[in-house]
Amino acid sequence: MSENTRNNTTSSHAASQGVGTEQTTSSADESRNDANRGGEARQKGASILIENVTKRYGGGKKPAVDQLTLEIPAGQIIMFVGPSGCGKTTTLKMINRLIEPTEGRLILGDEDVTKINGDKLRRKIGYVIQAGGLLPHMTVASNIGLVPKMLGWDKKRIAERVDELLDLVSLDADTYRNRYPRELSGGQQQRVGVARALAADPPVLLMDEPFGAVDPITRQRLQDELINIQSELHKTIVCVTHDFDEAVKLGDWIAVFDEGARIVQYDTPERILANPANEFVENFIGSGAGLKQLGLARVGDVDLISGVLGHPGQSARELVGHIDKTGYNSAVIVDDRERPIQWLSKEQLSRMTTVPSHLDKELPLVGTRSTLNDALDTMLVASTGEAVVEGARGRYRGIITVETVMNAITELRRYTPGDYTPVGNNTGEIPVTVQRTNSEASGDAEGTAGAESQDADASVAGDTTSSADPTGRAAGREPWNESGDRS
Repeated sequence: MSENTRNNTTSSHAASQGVGTEQTTSSADESRNDANRGGEARQKGASILIENVTKRYGGGKKPAVDQLTLEIPAGQIIMFVGPSGCGKTTTLKMINRLIEPTEGRLILGDEDVTKINGDKLRRKIGYVIQAGGLLPHMTVASNIGLVPKMLGWDKKRIAERVDELLDLVSLDADTYRNRYPRELSGGQQQRVGVARALAADPPVLLMDEPFGAVDPITRQRLQDELINIQSELHKTIVCVTHDFDEAVKLGDWIAVFDEGARIVQYDTPERILANPANEFVENFIGSGAGLKQLGLARVGDVDLISGVLGHPGQSARELVGHIDKTGYNSAVIVDDRERPIQWLSKEQLSRMTTVPSHLDKELPLVGTRSTLNDALDTMLVASTGEAVVEGARGRYRGIITVETVMNAITELRRYTPGDYTPVGNNTGEIPVTVQRTNSEASGDAEGTAGAESQDADASVAGDTTSSADPTGRAAGREPWNESGDRS
């Protein structure tokens, strides 16, 4: 797979089809344009350092968290996994000081936040729990606008932000802003919960098993949406989960905890799957580690077929003519925002006069940030060897085939990840690379959000190389691709 496939679909027939610009516009450009839609500069993620932190309850001799030091890189997703009661949720809640540490320091960006006012700190950190945690007596708009209102935003700014965030989480603002939580499905409540956590544009987002209370299909869609959101916003996200497959899919880094928040392994999903630290990690991964590698590569990292596009109300006969000219056997129907709504074969179109406008709820659809495992599952459920691919804000990007997935598996076997790993231990030691001045820490927090910072990141890792790989990550600069987007 070439580097160009990360940002552009294969489009040999695009010119003859009159295909929309989304097929030839890079995903990175789409994300930047959408992220700046509100006219305000968005705040990127900040680094976090949990420094020699211990948490004891009452007079208990055994700490819930024992001398934990953990470096969380800015703008990346870190997954906490481990058995129940191991201290991962306690660690998460100490970051925003819902739980106060007994010993140690918490550093957010270049600021020691251990002793500052806890309420003020929490207004700068988004927090998402199961089922969204919405206030039942408040509308969707009021729930989302709660923190901005506390921060003194005016009504117009809050209303604009609410609509912007509803669009970001794929909910129509006109339809949902005035509804109450009881009028929403579980998945919709969770989307609103994410929107509320992002309302004040915090640099850090904490998520405590956010998708554990929804069905598997909704869970997959919410995971995909989180990845799409992260590709636009580049926040620092710390997420607790019991599901190792979810950790592999979402995480740039995975911290595997044992009792007392003891770090057993802290590394990339690639290296944990390839080289588990011990039997404890092997058991937690479970069987099928090879198949789990399909969770490492994204749909947007492979070559996509451009396909033929049609629009509602278009002459079906005219569209069949386009299909015949290009050599395909079907057309993807998109709405006025270039979002896929149907996928019609030439035979179906030949029985129609005009192209219909209704949404096919059974459309086999995956996102560019979906994993190849998700794509394969979608194809199997739909009993087809292909699936339609959507990009930022649901725009059409192309078609993925089962042959493409098989080729990617072959390339994954040859993939070797870079050497850089953030600090994570329970020894109380703070390596030299973490003992930086405030100005250096601030520079790192701002820099990891974009491509300009990649040389700096590589120098920390002791590796200035950059090579394309099937996971979309660059060796020594993981987990960012050369456009500065999360892979």
